[in-house]
Amino acid sequence: MDPTLDLLYRLADDQLILGHRNSEWNGLGPILEEDIAFSSMAQDKLGHSLQLYTLLHELGEAEPDTVAFTRNAPQFHCCQLTELPIGEYDFSLIRHFLFDHAELLRFEALADSSYEPLALVARKIKGELKYHVLHANTWVKRLGTATEEAITRMQAALEFTLPYALGIFETTAAEPEIISSGLFIGEEELQRRWEESIAKVLAQTALTLPDLRLLTPVTGGRHGQHTEHLQPLLDEMAEVFRLDPTADW
Repeated sequence: MDPTLDLLYRLADDQLILGHRNSEWNGLGPILEEDIAFSSMAQDKLGHSLQLYTLLHELGEAEPDTVAFTRNAPQFHCCQLTELPIGEYDFSLIRHFLFDHAELLRFEALADSSYEPLALVARKIKGELKYHVLHANTWVKRLGTATEEAITRMQAALEFTLPYALGIFETTAAEPEIISSGLFIGEEELQRRWEESIAKVLAQTALTLPDLRLLTPVTGGRHGQHTEHLQPLLDEMAEVFRLDPTADW
């Protein structure tokens, strides 16, 4: 696949799938504030995916709705972290913390991409992601220094989620050209920055960051290998679109 298309599909699919997952907290948040926050962040992520799918369309790919709602799981390039069910709030919060730290750093780097249309989109997206990271940091610090039960649950969620989070940085065959062409700094450098970023926040809590070198990353998503959870989510997402693909909203 062309390096620019490869990169854009990974970016867009991550945003689309996690946006839909976060939207599942609508009406279920532990407090009203979090209900609203997760719904708002979900809306942002769906908006980000639309901007990225639009760039793909401008490069000759199908229209955004077609790309988003007519592919099956093996055709998606999202990391497996994004497709996991929302579970309990501690898991969704830790996923949000780990993913959005990576995304903020990613889009800050993409703001200098050699592909100017992507750089322009990244400059807009990174501003919204700063608020996502601020939200995540606030709650990780709050719960990570709270009661013994809260700390225990957050630590368990962190240890469960980290191997999936390492899958964010899975590379594809296009990686060398993506770096050499100036499209993006590359996943290895992004992961290095991410590790520093999350470590600084966790150091302000009672949570312990495991040695990431000892963890086995959960990969495959960038190559169309997904969990059992993705296809049912795609079927649900596409239900209305497939009833009448020509409908205007």
